[in-house]
Amino acid sequence: MTLLKSLPSIDKLLQTELLAALIGRVGHESVKLEARAQLNSLRGLIAAEDAEAMAWLGAEDFLGQFCAAIEDAVDVEFSSSLIPVFNLTGTVVHTNLGRASLPLEAVNAMITAATNATNLEYDLATGKRGDRDSHLEQALCAITGAEAATVVNNNAAAVLLVLNTLARGKEVIISRGELVEIGGAFRIPDVMESASCTLKEVGTTNRTHLKDYEAAIGTDTALLMKVHTSNYEIRGFTKSVAEADLSQLAKQKGIPFVSDLGSGSLIDLRPYNLPHEPTVKETLDTGADLVTFSGDKLLGGPQAGIIVGKRELVERLKHNPLKRALRVDKITLAALLAVINLYKDPRRLSTRLPLLADLSRSLDDIEVVAAKLLAPVQAALAGRATVEVQACKSQIGSGALPLDLMESRALCFAPIAAKGETDQAVQQLSASFRALPKPVIGRINDGRLLLDLRCLRDVDGFIQQLAQL
Repeated sequence: MTLLKSLPSIDKLLQTELLAALIGRVGHESVKLEARAQLNSLRGLIAAEDAEAMAWLGAEDFLGQFCAAIEDAVDVEFSSSLIPVFNLTGTVVHTNLGRASLPLEAVNAMITAATNATNLEYDLATGKRGDRDSHLEQALCAITGAEAATVVNNNAAAVLLVLNTLARGKEVIISRGELVEIGGAFRIPDVMESASCTLKEVGTTNRTHLKDYEAAIGTDTALLMKVHTSNYEIRGFTKSVAEADLSQLAKQKGIPFVSDLGSGSLIDLRPYNLPHEPTVKETLDTGADLVTFSGDKLLGGPQAGIIVGKRELVERLKHNPLKRALRVDKITLAALLAVINLYKDPRRLSTRLPLLADLSRSLDDIEVVAAKLLAPVQAALAGRATVEVQACKSQIGSGALPLDLMESRALCFAPIAAKGETDQAVQQLSASFRALPKPVIGRINDGRLLLDLRCLRDVDGFIQQLAQL
């Protein structure tokens, strides 16, 4: 009972100078609630005659420690769960780690849009309501050659909007080999069902011919669709129908041809020593009436789904009530426009667009990073793991060019562990890196932890936190 009476009251705690700064940051009510929770917890420990709690209560600096515990708990509550990490997985466009990092131009554009009222849907010339797509449409059409464009919140939404607008209650013909599953177990057939379409698959997994499409077209056919299989590849005895042939067939039958390009490359990647990926302009030039693609994959921008193509079809999409549910906000529009504008200066694109900078990073540059890191990392892990620089392969990621890999270098950690405990030791080592102030995310392969250095830019920041391992 004496110990309980010695506990400070809520009012006394909130009036102490020890919590004044915290109250100034987060407000009186949040600190009050946490103080009450901490006191209730301490009362429970005292009732249970917890020796450690009672010793702590009798300490000379108890009040200071108790206020510090309150502050720590409140700081955790108010801290964001979305924090920066080092992506050393070897997958440059990593879906789970946020995909493409945005250029400074996009970040500044987002700040401007976020902190000001804007002409998002306001026509300054006429003083009347405007179209939010107008901010991007001209730039997208200029770079792709399309007649019109619109933007939604991701590429799955773009496909959903196209199908729901042009094929609701009707059939969509697609090759069986293109019925892909994307991240999170979402599948093209499921998207079609959600759009109230009937899937009509043709051909086989590995071979589909033009005659298969032609034979499948009937009175209920709304459109032909081709899905770029960017997240897998079938090799060997294969056959697929070219976009140009599908476009010609669709025109003969008087129905649209839609190409879901997915990764959405706006430029030819070969000049950057990267494999070729079909560009949006190339796909439109083959005769596609609409092309859908992502803003946050090979384009290197924020999450968005972009639709470009024939004006008449795009206008129909814009008038679908579903478009309002799928539209993007002013911050995404501002960032996307800033990224697209970078493509107008192709000579400097690889130095200004973080995604392209990482994809085209030279092996010599990566080896310089590896050499700088090796000694401090070895010192930090002495007695716990051996560390060496190892050749490895990076991949683009997010379904883009899955079989094309890039030469890179990794720090390879081999845990020093007793026989039979290697797996547990490497998992613990990986967890230690993830527990750093700026978590380090690598990959485990064959009992080793690999940190691929292709995407590591803040070398000094990485080294400075090694002591906390």
